[in-house]
Amino acid sequence: MENKKEMRNWLNEFNLSHPLVIAGPCSAETEEQVLKIAHELKDSDVSVFRAGIWKPRTRPGGFEGVGEIGLKWLKKAKAETGMLMGTEVATAAHCKLALEYDIDVLWVGARTTANPFAVQEIADTLKGTDKIVLIKNPVNPDMALWLGGVERLYAAGIEKLGVIHRGFSTYEKTKYRNIPEWQIAIELQNKFPDLPLIIDPSHITGNRNMILEVTQEALDLNYDGMIIETHIDPDNAWSDAAQQVTPDALKQILKDLKIRNVNGDSDFESKMTKLRANIDVLDANLLDLLGKRMKVADEIGQVKKDNNVAVLQNNRWNEIQAKMIAEGGKKGLTEEFIVKLFKEIHQESIGHQEKVLNS
Repeated sequence: MENKKEMRNWLNEFNLSHPLVIAGPCSAETEEQVLKIAHELKDSDVSVFRAGIWKPRTRPGGFEGVGEIGLKWLKKAKAETGMLMGTEVATAAHCKLALEYDIDVLWVGARTTANPFAVQEIADTLKGTDKIVLIKNPVNPDMALWLGGVERLYAAGIEKLGVIHRGFSTYEKTKYRNIPEWQIAIELQNKFPDLPLIIDPSHITGNRNMILEVTQEALDLNYDGMIIETHIDPDNAWSDAAQQVTPDALKQILKDLKIRNVNGDSDFESKMTKLRANIDVLDANLLDLLGKRMKVADEIGQVKKDNNVAVLQNNRWNEIQAKMIAEGGKKGLTEEFIVKLFKEIHQESIGHQEKVLNS
């Protein structure tokens, strides 16, 4: 699959003066709920109304969606509001029903993206469709798997494609429900700059109070749109209550977002050239320092080998980490970044020492 300007055609056809907005409840619960939310979003920047019809749950016993009847509600909402309708599909049967009810936008969820067999089944079922088909990143941070899903749909002749960045699962406790791992989405964006990229701040944050922050960060990275879960009574939603916002809250978020220019004037370019040159020098210095640090790690490894001491010294590592978090905070660096950075440095250092011990 090669990047092509035509990949953006479906998005350009919306002729929007702002990023694409997809919004609606995590789950369609009742006909009244669907229609009320749709009508409240009708005269806003929302172009596509979303609602989950089938809800894959981690464990059995929870609400797993209303099924086909929900598609009837979406069809009615489309007739009454004129908005396009979107929902998640996970099986060939889902796809057939969604097409039967003329759903405009389909997306493959994170759990499904992680299963190439399931994605291929969906691609085969949707072969040649003119519907918009979006694919969320897989649960685990695997850019190749994400891109592989897109390639399967592309090979099936589906031309209106896009990707949704919804973050990645982790055992680590962070402020996010799913860690963004921005670099993965940026790498995909660099490979396919014309493949529309949409942020899903609801699933990244799991917290309605962080929706604006994460959406703004995505727009600053030149994302093309957003998909935000919106409910008339979020606290009593049947699924993912904490991450849904009211229609009024969504409208305020859309007002508060700052849309950046993609390009600047000549003065902007001149300033950026100088600053980027400065960054290049600093990056080179960073690599030089890291190289020197690893040489010291090699020496430490030799001393441990000579004295028959194990490589890993947990107390020492905990001391380093605590000190770096404190020092990093003074320099405006977040604890999350410091922990992640020094975890990688520590792992590389251990590798160097093990190599010395085993030589």
